[in-house]
Amino acid sequence: MRYFPAFLDLQSKPVLIAGGGEEALRKARLIRKANPSITFIAPDIAPSIHEEFGHNARLIERRFKASDLKGDQSHRPAIIIVATGDAMEDERIALKARAKRIPVNVVDRPELCDFVVPSMVERGDLVIGISTGGQAPVLGRSLRARIEALLPQRLADLTAFASDFREAVAATLPKEQRRRFWENLFAGPISDLVLAGREPEAREQTVRLLNQPAAHDEGFVHIVGAGPGDPELLTLRALRVLQEADVVLHDNLVTDGIMELVRRDATRIYVGKKKADHALPQEQIAEKMIALAREGKRVVRLKGGDPFIFGRGGEELDALTTAGINAEVVPGITAATGCGAVAGVPLTHRDHAQAVTFVTGHAKGDAAPDLDWQALANLGHTLVVYMGVGTAARTSAHLLKAGMKVTTPVAIIEKGTTPEQKIVRTDITHLPRDIKQAGITGPAILVIGEVAMKANGRGLIDLATMQKTPEKLSA
Repeated sequence: MRYFPAFLDLQSKPVLIAGGGEEALRKARLIRKANPSITFIAPDIAPSIHEEFGHNARLIERRFKASDLKGDQSHRPAIIIVATGDAMEDERIALKARAKRIPVNVVDRPELCDFVVPSMVERGDLVIGISTGGQAPVLGRSLRARIEALLPQRLADLTAFASDFREAVAATLPKEQRRRFWENLFAGPISDLVLAGREPEAREQTVRLLNQPAAHDEGFVHIVGAGPGDPELLTLRALRVLQEADVVLHDNLVTDGIMELVRRDATRIYVGKKKADHALPQEQIAEKMIALAREGKRVVRLKGGDPFIFGRGGEELDALTTAGINAEVVPGITAATGCGAVAGVPLTHRDHAQAVTFVTGHAKGDAAPDLDWQALANLGHTLVVYMGVGTAARTSAHLLKAGMKVTTPVAIIEKGTTPEQKIVRTDITHLPRDIKQAGITGPAILVIGEVAMKANGRGLIDLATMQKTPEKLSA
């Protein structure tokens, strides 16, 4: 390790930037976040610097002079950034700075640097610096992007929230109890409440924890949408809570790739439901979540797609709310949008469909849903049927009886976004037959309407072009 990581306090301290171009501007944008007093020195200072820093920095348009480093400790620069773009001038300024023992950074010249400016991830006062010692800055920026994706945006709120209680914790708890207190706060439901924007509730719980540090706090439940199957379509928030979970109750539709993202030492409980095969009844799933939360666990209820679109997430949230359990829903990409995207099927299209309707092929208790088939047949826009494979014959018959055109295109998308993806193009008349012919068993969605003609992609089976003519179908 060549550079020792440290954080400088530059508040109101002088910082000199030797340079007046784009590189100087970029460094200044970074450094001003620490609220220093910035001075630019360069023969030509770009208009963009005048525009952005003209009112809150000194701009001196001339060549750097050694006298710019004179003065006592409080008036000479705390650090110097050199970005002139002239190799000889950069070296001259760096040598002058070192002679005065002022730390210097020369852009793209690590051999002349006393310090390097890292790639930074910021969440208020929480700052993470990433440095490759000037050897591979692009790699540093890449790592920064990955870390940015993992950290919640409200982390700054959590930092500020904890700061508000520091004095109270120090005054109330003996030293040996303070660490445990902060561990409970940051790893428990209080931090979840702050990150969910529910700060008043978090304050109430913190005061209770502070007054009764040995008390047993309730946990927190996240009802999480896992999306259509591809782990890369998981939301950033979903990934974060999976990494923080103590227990994960997961469904049949959650793929192995997504389960691999769960924290390794978390308990996994399968509660999946298939037709006529329920690992755990819905009521017992709710009871299990409530019991685990009351043990102080951080619980994730992981569901395929989006919890609020035919996912029974609403029922589970009602049960948790009634029981007084803190809970939050983390939305996921629903099957219609995820599968439509990978199959090239736009659910709405200016030329073919100005709206889209989602329906389910199964109602409560696996009964037939009570749908207005006449209205659905006359929609004139896209109809998406979830869980529609087993009831495809009934769906086809009802829609045809209600007057839907016999040639209406249908796309069947099975296990969309996963390696086992299969896409079938057919029409409403041949839908039941072609499901059997293509070996479709589900999970799958049916996309009915003109946009289904555009279905394409990996796993395509085009049965639409093999169908009979409209005249023969009518006969």
